[in-house]
Amino acid sequence: MQQINVAELDCVEAILNYLEYSGERPAYYLYEPTPGLTPERPPADRRSTQFYDIRSVMDRLTLDRNGVAVVKHSTPFRDFLDADRVRSDYYPEVAALVKAHTGAARVHVFDHNVRSKPLSQQAGSGVREPVRFAHNDYTEKSGPQRVRDLFEPAEAERLLQHRYVFINAWRPIRGPVLDFPLAVCNAESIEPSDFVATDLKYADRTGEIYSVRYNAAHQWMYISHMQPDEVMLLKCFDSARDGRARYTAHSAFKHPDAPPDAPSRESIEARTIVFFDATL
Repeated sequence: MQQINVAELDCVEAILNYLEYSGERPAYYLYEPTPGLTPERPPADRRSTQFYDIRSVMDRLTLDRNGVAVVKHSTPFRDFLDADRVRSDYYPEVAALVKAHTGAARVHVFDHNVRSKPLSQQAGSGVREPVRFAHNDYTEKSGPQRVRDLFEPAEAERLLQHRYVFINAWRPIRGPVLDFPLAVCNAESIEPSDFVATDLKYADRTGEIYSVRYNAAHQWMYISHMQPDEVMLLKCFDSARDGRARYTAHSAFKHPDAPPDAPSRESIEARTIVFFDATL
């Protein structure tokens, strides 16, 4: 498949929040270790960045080369704020979609997030704001650990002996998306040294993600006016070490051309683990 020359695409320029890396291990606290006091977030390295519009070439993106693919998929599901119904009705749709696209033998959907800034401000909504810093959801440590967290010990160890991939299925709940679209960094433009292991501190556990350091070679891509029947599949971890893309990075950004009255972006991302061995 022909490679994409992003320099030939239309782009917009906006601020992207990278990690300002000091050499110390960064950490995000998702609780208050001292009542009324949450430690400061790691400092951001705010960079003016070009975001290339891949709408005209989105059918040429692949998970194994670019770390992202885009598929057309309409869903009749509408109750995205009902977490139980999302799990019972929407998860099977996502599993079937990811399985069909990847050719996987088995897809396990295990989590999801709904994002909307206005809804996130309603107590008890369970909705979160769009994330506005460059990151990747899993690391060399947290990828295998997540498998162990989700499956019984004997099954987890058996699964870890074969290739597995974490793929997020991201879609708008309503469209078009005019402000705070999701941008993805072309995996071909990322170096392993760009990733910085970062703690996610919860009251009862510590998780790990990758923050991302600035690299002038990065190619950030987004889809203009994205609609609910357009789904981004993001590769967040691949256990294979055979030259294919293993990670990418993603972030929301404030679109400079969004009208002042643009509706807030509403989206859902479902997290999956994909297994390719038919015996699993």
